[in-house]
Amino acid sequence: MKSFTEIQIDRIIEMAWEDRTPFEAIAFQFQLSEAEVIELMRREMKPSSFRMWRARVQGRASKHRQKRTFISGKFKCDLQRNITGNKISKRRR
Repeated sequence: MKSFTEIQIDRIIEMAWEDRTPFEAIAFQFQLSEAEVIELMRREMKPSSFRMWRARVQGRASKHRQKRTFISGKFKCDLQRNITGNKISKRRR
């Protein structure tokens, strides 16, 4: 296993938790394969946190660039608030 600083390990874990960050981005930035990321997560996290992360990532298409349904850009939910003119519009439900 490669050696990383605490800051780098924190960033790898953060990227692995993000739904829209593919494993390919972690591989590009830190030269870690998906298996190595999983091993790092297993080593650095509590067992219960690792199981929760693994269940969340298992089979998630957005974590694999080739399985994504979108090409590029950011996903924005329709229910997310819009920011216009330095004011946040509030949507009534």
